[in-house]
Amino acid sequence: MKEFIGFTRRNLLIYFKDILAVVFSLMTSIIVFLLYLLFLKGTFVDALTSTMKGLENIVNGRDVDMFVNGILLSGILGSALITIPYTSLQTIVKDREAGVDSDICSTPLKRWKIVLSYFTASSISASIMTSLILTMGLITLSFMGDLYLGTLQILALYGIVLLGSLSSTALFMVVVMLFRSSSTSTAFFGILTAAAGFVIGAYIPLSRFSEGVQNFCNIFPASHVTAMIRNILLSGVTANMDSSIAGLDNGLFIKAVKETFTFNAVSFGKTFTDSSSVIYVLAIILISVAAMTIAYNKTYRRR
Repeated sequence: MKEFIGFTRRNLLIYFKDILAVVFSLMTSIIVFLLYLLFLKGTFVDALTSTMKGLENIVNGRDVDMFVNGILLSGILGSALITIPYTSLQTIVKDREAGVDSDICSTPLKRWKIVLSYFTASSISASIMTSLILTMGLITLSFMGDLYLGTLQILALYGIVLLGSLSSTALFMVVVMLFRSSSTSTAFFGILTAAAGFVIGAYIPLSRFSEGVQNFCNIFPASHVTAMIRNILLSGVTANMDSSIAGLDNGLFIKAVKETFTFNAVSFGKTFTDSSSVIYVLAIILISVAAMTIAYNKTYRRR
């Protein structure tokens, strides 16, 4: 157990000591924030107001702003849960490129423990960084208005961040094991950074895409995690909007808003609830952990 903890600590230190790696892992989140300031806020506000259909004088304007700000925060968190785990997993590629993996595998540490050490370190890194973003986001939004969130809802958000960290790390670890050089891994990261915002609906709500694109995007656990974050983060604001309407629309406005901004993942005609999304993400984690353990053992044998 001491060897496992020591190797996990070593992988954590490699990530956090590389300041550039930490900054680049937040690149998509920074892009989402800048695009929001320049273009996205107006787009989201327009999409929301077009859904109101005559309720503009009833729904509080501050709730509209808080709703859009919450959409921004969920997009930033969702993108961070993709790029941070991948960046922290670069340690695997660097170890292979430098031949360090052969030295590691020659130690008494079991191979499955080596795999889990990489996995654990990356999951911890992603959880710490994304939880920090969530904390800063909640504090910032609290100065801008009221999200109407209770303690249990806030704790649930941190729990989903942990779930998202585990799922993205497990999935990307299988991918990272295919790379033998840092240049190839970096090239893939460039593609990932460009695509991440679209896959989770940070730039454009997934409901605006065709059914085929939605089905593809919702295969990935990050889309489910982002939808759950969005659902919980904005539950208080949407409930307050609904109460201000006082049943005049029979709840149709809030229903339309949730469909427009993808509060629940929809794939192949099935709408996932939060509980079914959790089950789906957990299944992806278990499958990926099994796959990465098998892949690591076979890769080492070939060497």
